[in-house]
Amino acid sequence: MPKLEIDGREVEVQHGSTVMEAATKLGIYVPHFCYHRKLSIAANCRMCLVEVEKAPKPLPACATPVTDGMKVKTNSAVAKTAQNSVMEFLLINHPLDCPICDQGGECQLQDLAVGYGGSSSRYAEDKRFVMAKDIGPLVAAEEMSRCIQCTRCVRFGQEVAGVMELGMIGRGEHAEIVAFVGKSVDSELSGNIIDLCPVGALTSKPFRYSARTWELSRRKSVSPHDGLGSNLVVQVKQDRVMRVLPLENEAVNECWLSDKDRFSYEGLNSGERLTVPMIRQDGQWREAEWQEALGFAARGLKAFGVLASPHATLEELFLAGRLGAAPGNAADFRLRHSDFSADGRRAGIPWLGMALAELGKLDRVLVVGSFLRKDHPLLAHRLRQAAKRGTEVHVLHAVDDDWLLPVRSKKIVPPSQLLSALPGFAGALRGAGNGAILLGNFAQHHPQAARLHAAAQALAKETGVRLGFLGEAANSVGGYVAGLPAGGGLPAALQKQALLLLNVEPQLDCANPQAAMAAVRGARFTVNLSAFKSELGDVLLPIAPFTETPGTFISTEGRVQSFHATVHPRGEARPAWKVLRVLGTMLGLPGFDFEAVEQVRQACLGGKQVASMLSNAIELPSAPAPAASAGGIERIADVPIYFADPLVRHSLPLQKTGDASPPRAWMNARMFKSLGATEGSPVLVRQGTGEAGLVAALDDKLPDNCVRVPAAHPSTAALGPMFGAIELETVTAQRVA
Repeated sequence: MPKLEIDGREVEVQHGSTVMEAATKLGIYVPHFCYHRKLSIAANCRMCLVEVEKAPKPLPACATPVTDGMKVKTNSAVAKTAQNSVMEFLLINHPLDCPICDQGGECQLQDLAVGYGGSSSRYAEDKRFVMAKDIGPLVAAEEMSRCIQCTRCVRFGQEVAGVMELGMIGRGEHAEIVAFVGKSVDSELSGNIIDLCPVGALTSKPFRYSARTWELSRRKSVSPHDGLGSNLVVQVKQDRVMRVLPLENEAVNECWLSDKDRFSYEGLNSGERLTVPMIRQDGQWREAEWQEALGFAARGLKAFGVLASPHATLEELFLAGRLGAAPGNAADFRLRHSDFSADGRRAGIPWLGMALAELGKLDRVLVVGSFLRKDHPLLAHRLRQAAKRGTEVHVLHAVDDDWLLPVRSKKIVPPSQLLSALPGFAGALRGAGNGAILLGNFAQHHPQAARLHAAAQALAKETGVRLGFLGEAANSVGGYVAGLPAGGGLPAALQKQALLLLNVEPQLDCANPQAAMAAVRGARFTVNLSAFKSELGDVLLPIAPFTETPGTFISTEGRVQSFHATVHPRGEARPAWKVLRVLGTMLGLPGFDFEAVEQVRQACLGGKQVASMLSNAIELPSAPAPAASAGGIERIADVPIYFADPLVRHSLPLQKTGDASPPRAWMNARMFKSLGATEGSPVLVRQGTGEAGLVAALDDKLPDNCVRVPAAHPSTAALGPMFGAIELETVTAQRVA
């Protein structure tokens, strides 16, 4: 390992390290703009010029490899003169509009100009002007004249997001960053370019001109969405969430956030927030005091089922489980699951099977049944980086979505053939020194989920690889830790004459919306604990979303992460754990005498180690797969990324994105021909007792006799289960309307 000297201090670094990395190891700051430790080296800003002994001129620290015995000076007269000169050139065309710039106060250029810029400019020529650009509803590119062409945003798209959506055209002062003609920036990780931009060229469109950075208080939190458990910084002004940024945690989300995690906070400030208890009497809603509403709810809850969201906190799920465990009751959180035959046969709680960081060290990985990029954006990023380093990625799925990473082999089969196709990957996995089989959301929601689990376990044992589950939601692991399912689980809960809904919209959050809504409509009494207004139930109790309540999420890797409330509850809303505690007490049930959320957490976790509860082993024979279903049209249902839970569904900026566009009925050309349909023609989809009018769309990568019809969307909420047979017919536009 080479040793070098920087500013008189000796340091030893790995072979291939740069001067910048060596300086960082010593804690010496070298000014820079284009350099970022997670991106490739561009060396185009030249701000990091340093003096290197025996070199004829200053060298860029970010692009200069270290050599043994090298001597570097970062703050010598030569280095300072070079850095000051670079700053002067950078400011020639910069508009210098700091007082009105949305980046003011957190601008890297502004900060470095204080230390390395002059008090006045020697240039009197006109500054350049770059036209504003509309690149989508999330990222604002209104003041591109501020851009200093560091190309961080371009490199991020290519190297991290996996898709080149931005690029640089022109040369010299005519150079500018643009999107492709007629295109917007649609990556599910696009918001990270806001953080990467060192000036005010790319800013947050929802946050734009709403607050100054020094007006905001910063509080740590944890994402309530997918199973990753991304760490957040929630920024607050006057008791209102104004912005969400990543809290760097190399073991979890590194320094990135998905757009779902970053922009879902807009749903917290939605006009659809439920802020006061409501009671339905004589078919009409009226406001009520908490005491009256709770009393009304308690009187109606007799032998009831609890449907709890997997996005609820551990404490809320624990109390929901206690309600469901009472005699005559039932509770579950696995709302989109359709196969419960594995209950009682698992050795422990299904989980990722490894630490998140270990994904990048795998030699081979088989991903089964996953809309990976949309279900788990940052897990997809980790696998993308692993694939770049040589990891073989194999895919078994019902759709051939572009994961923006190299795939060694894939099988795209109808949902009914997923199980029979799984053993065919034995050859691809055999001999892997460090491999894994990962079961995605689609596999976990499958009607044969238990048999898929057993078959994957058998394949993992045969090939010597590990088995893991990609957790669907923030508490897909935490729900089991909390004691759910209880009293027979979801099937039993839907049979009860009374229901309690915890942060659930049954028509959008359940595997079979028809069955769920039939249960709600057929129930004698329904209590709806919700953060948003609803027409479902006999009593609506306003509960606090994750920013307004303390709680705990247990990620898909089994990481327990607790957080505090960042703002006070909106209006009369209350933390759901408090509401459930009071309901339990009013129902006369034992074990609800808690005064603080820490007591609930302690009662749930006690002295248990979550790690000891995790196991992907299942005691279910891996029987030969049944013959594939013959005839009929199979539905392939994905859950669109911005319709996965109530909070993202109420975030207006996310609902303006391309990923939130109305669902279509996707099919291949042979299906088009058999139906007599054309691209864009209206079709009627029937399933069970419901139907949905959609527009036909072509996807030649889909299997024969299959139609992709998304779930969790109002336009398809009348349909039946996410898997199974559907009927299609072409109709006139008037009939669809």
